[in-house]
Amino acid sequence: MRQFIKYLIPLSVLASSPALAESFLLESKDIAHGKFMGNAQEFQGFGCSGGNMSPQLSWRGAPKGTEAFAVFAYDPDAPTGSGWWHWQLVNIPKDVTSLAAGAGDAGKGMTPPGSLSIRNDYGMSGFGGACPPKGHGVHRYQFTVFALPGKLDLPKDASSALAGYMVRASALASSTIEALYKRD
Repeated sequence: MRQFIKYLIPLSVLASSPALAESFLLESKDIAHGKFMGNAQEFQGFGCSGGNMSPQLSWRGAPKGTEAFAVFAYDPDAPTGSGWWHWQLVNIPKDVTSLAAGAGDAGKGMTPPGSLSIRNDYGMSGFGGACPPKGHGVHRYQFTVFALPGKLDLPKDASSALAGYMVRASALASSTIEALYKRD
């Protein structure tokens, strides 16, 4: 019995860990983990001619205490030394559990009321699609949803780094789809 109690406490601590929040799941009808994205998710500009459409995303299983969400799209393989932020949407209300395809287009008014779109590395608000340099090989695009304990107090002109720090520092859980893209 003593051995059981000895291991009971560490297991209960682990079970509440954000790392084990496996029930929090991000899904998409438009992109898939480890699969190449279509031209619809390619940027339009910088030599790219895609549809610049953010993918449909939905999530379920948010942990107890979730009061808001954030969605990020990030390319860690961009040759910048710091990756490339394609999309950061924060302060998504807790009752929102999906974003339609194209919701990242700031001009369409499809983002949930009260959410804040951070300027991406293309210098615009909203989603900016994949556009890796030609011949640079396969890039990974990490679409991540974060469950947050509350809305973040960020200035409207917050940098991507500040938004990333604030979200990651307070996240209760996260789930990622890592899609791929390359230009020959």
